[in-house]
Amino acid sequence: MRIMQIMGSDKRGGAESFFARLCVALDRTGIEQQVVIRRNAPCKPDLVDGGVVPVEMPFFHSGDIVTKTLLKRRIARFSPDLVLTWMSRATSVCPTGPFVRVARLGGYYDLKYYRSCHHLIANTEEIVDYLVRHGWPREKASYLPNFVDEDGARPIDRASLRTPSDVPVILALGRLHSDKAFDVLLDAMALVPRAHLWLAGEGGLDGALRAQAAGSGIAERVHFLGWRTDGGSLLAAADCLVCPSRVEPLGNVILEGWIHKKPVVAAASTGPAGLIETEKTGLLVPMEDAAALAAALNRVLADPGLAGRLAEAGHSHYLARFSRDAVVGLYLDFFRKMVR
Repeated sequence: MRIMQIMGSDKRGGAESFFARLCVALDRTGIEQQVVIRRNAPCKPDLVDGGVVPVEMPFFHSGDIVTKTLLKRRIARFSPDLVLTWMSRATSVCPTGPFVRVARLGGYYDLKYYRSCHHLIANTEEIVDYLVRHGWPREKASYLPNFVDEDGARPIDRASLRTPSDVPVILALGRLHSDKAFDVLLDAMALVPRAHLWLAGEGGLDGALRAQAAGSGIAERVHFLGWRTDGGSLLAAADCLVCPSRVEPLGNVILEGWIHKKPVVAAASTGPAGLIETEKTGLLVPMEDAAALAAALNRVLADPGLAGRLAEAGHSHYLARFSRDAVVGLYLDFFRKMVR
């Protein structure tokens, strides 16, 4: 079985990180695989460190005849049984040919880019429902979940992040974008005394969020960490993971919190609401409600018993449904079925 995977993104985010993890994990199963990425894409180091040497192509933003031509030649040379494209850019430049053409969606994308695909993969059941509501045949859509980095990590030294050793630490991970609702989180932090927030991510709202923290009088308790590649070490040193998103189709960060046995507090956007059984595997609060978010964070930080129960239940749920071995097995079964 020969599989080609194509990612045209030039960004750093959950989809790109999972793409690299899946490519590396599949490469270790012994299947014949070729991986194509945008030139100098941020996911390249993760692929190379995992033993996968990708083919790099331009992936221009529009009118990309060059990449389409290069892909057509590469596909003819590799002769894949199945080509899996990730998101719209890669899908739009992938030529047709004597292979099964599959695209993977991690959000609610315009289906005009996917009409020539034989099958679509969605990483949540809600996205499958979205595809069907917009006219895609149900029998040509499959739900395949994500897994996250499962390697153990040493806790980062809190002093290296100017954080006292005796204060509660809340961790948030994600792009500094309005979808992530970090503005709501900062409002909530003003109601969570003593706790420090580690905000790991980069994006266009960096300046606005810093100004908000300063204006709220919490700047000394909010640490803007920028883009990090040591999420496991941050989680190992934190007391709680928070996901305040107003738009979150899945919520990879929740899976990361679970695998590292951390209690999770999240706003009830689509992804977190589909993942978390509130009061069992985490705490869900209404979106855009800073007071409710603060109350849930205060509960977890003040009650070690509750925090421990949430962390253990979340970890068990992850192992049962989202582990690397389980998800890779699902992908291999899917590939075999499609190729047949």
